[in-house]
Amino acid sequence: MPTTSPAVPTERAPIAILGVPFDNVTLDDALAVITAMLASGRPHYAATVDVSFLVEAMEDVELRRILFDAHLVLAGEKPVVWASKMLGNPVPACIPALRLVPPLLALAEQKNWRVFFLGGTEQSVVAAAEKVLAKHPRLQVAGTYSPPEKPVLEMDHTDILHRLHAVKPDILLVAFGCPKEEKWINMNFREARVPFIIGIGATLDFLAGTMPLKRAAPQSNTKKIWNFSRAILRQSWQLRTRKSATSADEANVMPDPFGNLVVRAPVRLGAAEVAVCRAEWLRAVDSGHVMFDLSDTVFADSTGIGLLIRLRKQARELGNQFILVAPRPPIAAALRLMKLDEFFTIQASLAGARILMESAAGAPTVTSGVLETELQIRWVGEITALNVVELGAYTESELSQVTPGMSVVIDLSRVTFVDSTGIGLMLRFKKNLKRRDVALKFINVSGSVLNVFRHTRLEEYLLGAEK
Repeated sequence: MPTTSPAVPTERAPIAILGVPFDNVTLDDALAVITAMLASGRPHYAATVDVSFLVEAMEDVELRRILFDAHLVLAGEKPVVWASKMLGNPVPACIPALRLVPPLLALAEQKNWRVFFLGGTEQSVVAAAEKVLAKHPRLQVAGTYSPPEKPVLEMDHTDILHRLHAVKPDILLVAFGCPKEEKWINMNFREARVPFIIGIGATLDFLAGTMPLKRAAPQSNTKKIWNFSRAILRQSWQLRTRKSATSADEANVMPDPFGNLVVRAPVRLGAAEVAVCRAEWLRAVDSGHVMFDLSDTVFADSTGIGLLIRLRKQARELGNQFILVAPRPPIAAALRLMKLDEFFTIQASLAGARILMESAAGAPTVTSGVLETELQIRWVGEITALNVVELGAYTESELSQVTPGMSVVIDLSRVTFVDSTGIGLMLRFKKNLKRRDVALKFINVSGSVLNVFRHTRLEEYLLGAEK
């Protein structure tokens, strides 16, 4: 069963900038979406993304995935807005945390929402709460906490969650700095059970009065601006608009004989087509497994790619499959350029997509076999906060047959992605088995998983066999 919350819909389709789906919203729109999230009572998280964050996410697959799965993604710096204009589908506003948080706190006072401040130093988090209360005396501050400074994988997540569960805030403002706060949020937002969470970074120091407005605002260095500009130019060239006199096609959704839905994408997948088809395509992924046939599509712009990201995200949150079928070379090249080919499931034909759907539906998460003194385990699919508890329990049951002196090999060849929660599970098994005099080694690691290993600086430790 899915354990995440379907995204609260915005009025306009998102815009893909370097593979990140930015929501096409004004500040008032963003506050309205957050209000709907809070009304739902289900956990959601948002991210404000500046140039430095985007450049870092280009190299860190886990960061890209965090932004891919966020319930609200806001342009946090003016160059991001300028880039959207260059790509032909401008986001309407720059909304960094520094601009979003003050009106959000004012709205929280009006709506009686409970706010919790997490992160910063002990002095700054308390000072921020005091100064906010001085300005908004009727605001309900549920609590403040500055946890000990540690890497995200070494933090006492259980202690923080217990503190949150005890006071039940509606809004959680996290100030660990980028990308630590985003990784903590992604690991814990489901268990935190807070309707709205956002990383605010240096905005906490601004609220505390210890950092002036100019220093708290996002400021990317020249090198990152240069790398960002080059990447935007490449995307602009890849998605350059081709003039067409054809009108936008209607949505084309039909069932296949096996109970799945097939979407026949139009020849052009641009802003005009998205405006016409978006609602029906979202209804399709809400209702079941979808094969999105791109065999006739020769052009997609940043809005078209942004909608594909939203459709895939919505399907995943509901436990439905979403497969891209037969993308033509221009579309496939655009997906590769934005490093989205590793996020989408892609098949060359409808028949291949159907076979994959059937096999995925019945695929076990964990399989194992014993070869003399070695236990061989294979993990399948994604290893994230969504399934890490279940995966850990299954794996523990398999490890119960291991005795001192044996070795364990966990095959990751069919693992498509792992986040920091999954890395934490791997570390736990590695350390626990070492104490039992059992060597553990992970093998056949895919490129996207290896990328996460490297960014956590645990590649050598995880891929080595402890003796």
